[in-house]
Amino acid sequence: MTDYGHPMSFGLSLDPDAGRLTQTRQLARAAADGGLDILAVQDHAYQPTHLDAWTLITHLATQTERISFLTDVADLQLRPPAMLANAAASLGVLAEGRIILGVGGGAFADAIAGMGGGRRTGREMVAYTEQALPIMRAALTGGAVRLHSDQHTIEGYTAGPVPASPIPLWLGSQGPRMLAVTGRSSDGWISPLNIYVPPEEVPAKQEIIDDAARSAGRDPVAIRRIYNVIGVIGDVRGGRGLVGDVRLWTETLTAWATELGFDTFVFWPMTAPLSQLAVFAAEVVPAVREQVGRIRGRR
Repeated sequence: MTDYGHPMSFGLSLDPDAGRLTQTRQLARAAADGGLDILAVQDHAYQPTHLDAWTLITHLATQTERISFLTDVADLQLRPPAMLANAAASLGVLAEGRIILGVGGGAFADAIAGMGGGRRTGREMVAYTEQALPIMRAALTGGAVRLHSDQHTIEGYTAGPVPASPIPLWLGSQGPRMLAVTGRSSDGWISPLNIYVPPEEVPAKQEIIDDAARSAGRDPVAIRRIYNVIGVIGDVRGGRGLVGDVRLWTETLTAWATELGFDTFVFWPMTAPLSQLAVFAAEVVPAVREQVGRIRGRR
């Protein structure tokens, strides 16, 4: 049983499809009004229908208040780390701290190469990602940034602007090598969707992260744990992921928090996103907060 004790956070994944922009705006405002903590935007720039993630986040940040934005996750092979950190820091200033920088090594080598990115896979992609993290961390906090390595050459520059609130640096990972990078170098683990990393696989992945953190002299408790959850709230047949009524969702997310160690859930509704969001925000989220608090209070 694992519970790292972080405050619970809840988010909604927004579809960056340009043809659904009106609905995406509605969802962003409804999630903010409904008390959710995070709006997550995926980054697949090679998809011809997708709006650029940072441009969309910037647009939506002007139409919302309080709620934070997460890149889920920004592709490091298409977004050089120094420039990516500069974009995040700039938006952190403009949006008054409402930015979480989620990054990943880039899972689709052919699509990345098609846009001019490097064709890195396996160990090379992991090395590129691990070496990118200190570049971004230094750039987000300001001061001199310089690195000469087998994957990156940063000749040296003075980073800025520096947001008033630190920007968390979360890493999306699934395989053992990248999970170890998460433990050594990131502020949070972004797990892929529950249909790709099912709950029964989570404990082993958490253990890899924790072991790597300890080996690097870090406390595993310092690392946030984020689960992307796809499904349907309601009695629907044939749905993928987590499908069931409010009680099932409440009990399941509570167990995933108190037994698997997740502190943040990003909801990916499969159908009727506006109505699904309403139920998630009004019924599931407060019930999970209450149950997790009660369980923690007994420990």
